[in-house]
Amino acid sequence: MPHIVSLPGDGIGPEIVAPAVGLLLELVADLSVEEHLFGGASIDRHGVAMTPEALAAMRASDAVLLGAVGGPRWDTTDPDAPRPEQGLLGMRKQLGLFANLRPVRPFPALYDASPLKREGIEGTDLLVVRELTGGIYFGAKTRTATDASDLCHYTVAEVERIARVAFRAARTRVTSVDKANVLETSRQWRQTVREVHAADFPEIPLDDLLVDNAAMQLVAAPSDFDVIVTENLFGDILSDIAAMLTGSIGMLPSASLGEAGAPGVFEPVHGSAPDIAGSGTANPLAMFLSAALLLRHGLELESEAQALESAVDRALSGGLRTRDLGGTASTAEATAAVLAHL
Repeated sequence: MPHIVSLPGDGIGPEIVAPAVGLLLELVADLSVEEHLFGGASIDRHGVAMTPEALAAMRASDAVLLGAVGGPRWDTTDPDAPRPEQGLLGMRKQLGLFANLRPVRPFPALYDASPLKREGIEGTDLLVVRELTGGIYFGAKTRTATDASDLCHYTVAEVERIARVAFRAARTRVTSVDKANVLETSRQWRQTVREVHAADFPEIPLDDLLVDNAAMQLVAAPSDFDVIVTENLFGDILSDIAAMLTGSIGMLPSASLGEAGAPGVFEPVHGSAPDIAGSGTANPLAMFLSAALLLRHGLELESEAQALESAVDRALSGGLRTRDLGGTASTAEATAAVLAHL
């Protein structure tokens, strides 16, 4: 029996996770679901963003479905105070989730919802492969009354394994993004990716692109990209830029994966949106598409994953528009529209 852990999190997280779990139960009749507090909700109850019990449950599961974490009530400049984001970083490190996959495919029905011109985004179907457990987010941090520092650190082995993920996912080519004209970590990144390419994937074209140029090209010519592979910080920023190609960050799913056999974590790219929490207006579609990635990568149920993605596509083609997409549909109405096409 497949078993998943549900982490609703904060803000709109519980409002979008609940219907996503409902859709998964429609598709996988014998699915078992175990729910745990996470992020700010866990801080309020337990004093930490991720309890040992929640981590143990994740390790024992086939996959993890995560809503969103964070919000103003937990924002602090006190370095000793618990923060919801500590749960995310801790989960990624403890589960070994080194590869974050963020597919970006604007739905034809939403071409006109994008802030970019229709002809600029037509045919876009790219994948951002972001290294998730290294770099400046996990490097040593210092802070005094007069200065602060964050260490950006990568090993060759860390770069090699994320490069292999990118090359295996490629259909036409890989674009490796760095800042090799300035950063030593980027010069190592570029050299290592080239060595992996030459040794194991010489048949796949490889491009190197500086991160500032990559940001411009994502807006100017997104359909030129196939797979983008980059380090943690750059991947975080570039995937949010790419999200706007879809018309809303509320449309972008993600999968965080580790070594074979380890449970993956599947979550929308957007945040907890505390300003609309409780209003029933949150767009659940990125959460549904993340559930589809869970079916594909976490449970190896490809036909069920395609069924859910197709249902979202047909609901949008039928006119479904949540408020962030310029419409009036509520979370419940969006769920019902997708369910009707499932």
